[in-house]
Amino acid sequence: MQLPKLQIIRKSSFKATPWKNGGGITHEAMRVPANADPFRWRVSVANIDASGPFSNFAAYKRILVLLRGAGIRLNLAGGDQGILRQAGDLLQFDGAVFAYCELLDGPCVDLNLMVLKSVPVDARVLRFSESVPVRASCDESTLIFCIGESAVLEIGTGETVTLEPWDLAVLSHTGARIAGPAPGCVFVASVGN
Repeated sequence: MQLPKLQIIRKSSFKATPWKNGGGITHEAMRVPANADPFRWRVSVANIDASGPFSNFAAYKRILVLLRGAGIRLNLAGGDQGILRQAGDLLQFDGAVFAYCELLDGPCVDLNLMVLKSVPVDARVLRFSESVPVRASCDESTLIFCIGESAVLEIGTGETVTLEPWDLAVLSHTGARIAGPAPGCVFVASVGN
């Protein structure tokens, strides 16, 4: 039997690395396996200071969430578009598709989750005004990234942890409730192990 696990990665411990295409900087929160390339999945926060192409990650599904700024328009090959205008807006796309990012009105910051195409993932943004449950089964990890105000995780083991904005929690083999001192917003993704 697996024991419940909780890992907290604070924003202050993210590692700055250049984009694959050299066009900017991303701040990596977590990579599984650690330091591996290719990785199964990776969570990072990217500063987008100018419009330009995104890096090619052909083997991955990509999930973006706007964290700060007036928004971006993502122009995808084939004519598809996605627009993120406010913190918490989410967009999913194939990392093999050419993507050009157009800033709507100045620099932005976004959350990036990249997951190998062979790995199941279910991602969403939860806006809450009262306690909401999340669950991590035995065959997945649940990622919880605090977007806005701080949030409190009440873990199934009875432990309570406060996530500050842009902190990441990773749950395995346990459930939790997300609450906050005020209405909040978190990104939640279940990723297959």
